Amino acid sequence: MAFIIKPIVTEKMTRITEKRPNRYGFIVKPEANKIQIKQEVEARYNVTVEDVNTMRYAGKRSSRYTKAGLIRGQKNAFKKAIVTLKEGEEIDFYSNI
Repeated sequence: MAFIIKPIVTEKMTRITEKRPNRYGFIVKPEANKIQIKQEVEARYNVTVEDVNTMRYAGKRSSRYTKAGLIRGQKNAFKKAIVTLKEGEEIDFYSNI
């Protein structure tokens, strides 16, 4: 079962990867645990994972004013995993573009 939804390729995550070259971020399914995330990253990218840190984010409420009036909504909740690889290994997300 695929637990990784997508890799995080943002300015903030890029700065973390530049500071520590063996760390990468992924958006994962909320029911995934660290062992499952580790196994899937190792199988998908052919690397050795040393550590996995996970964070849960709650969905934030948002509202905006439009011509039709006030529109309210909520962003989705998600789980983020920061994966630390073995020294010297890296993942190239742009290789298949």
